[in-house]
Amino acid sequence: MIGKLSGTLLEKNPPQVLVDCHGVGYEVDVPMSTFYNLPAVGDKLSLLTHFVVREDAQILYGFATAEERTAFRQLIKISGVGPRMALGVLSGLNVAELAQAISMQEAGRLVKIPGVGKKTAERLLLELKGKMGSDLGANAAPQAHSAQNDILQALMSLGYSDKEATAALKQLPADIGVSDGIKQALKALAR
Repeated sequence: MIGKLSGTLLEKNPPQVLVDCHGVGYEVDVPMSTFYNLPAVGDKLSLLTHFVVREDAQILYGFATAEERTAFRQLIKISGVGPRMALGVLSGLNVAELAQAISMQEAGRLVKIPGVGKKTAERLLLELKGKMGSDLGANAAPQAHSAQNDILQALMSLGYSDKEATAALKQLPADIGVSDGIKQALKALAR
């Protein structure tokens, strides 16, 4: 219903902002990734929005980028994830980090977000796999990313924990091949 707001920023009280649009003040809840990039109070502001109508409230959520709004909409489609939790997820990880966590199936990164437990993190990874992780292609080379994912999966299938495998993967060059990457990671883990 309300897709975009443009006006003057009147107040900033995390996670809420007040935007004056030609004499009407809209209270908008924003993720911290958007909040940190807001202009000074009194400056012009434009936010993409998502309007939620419930039996007891009408809430407007605002986002600096279309990617943030798309991620928010993907998150609220998941059973057990409401707008508040989706806002929390986007406050804990930016869209690129979230897409990377999903494509690499890193539940540990999601569990660090307040309000997200192990079961919720696993549900997010399962439901968003292929939907959001594929959006990462614009930010990183898909071949390098799939090679790193293959290396990670190989190390975990050899019995290494997610934490050990991820630590070994971080020491490798980004453009390394799968077989060379596995060899180097195993050498690093053997130390």
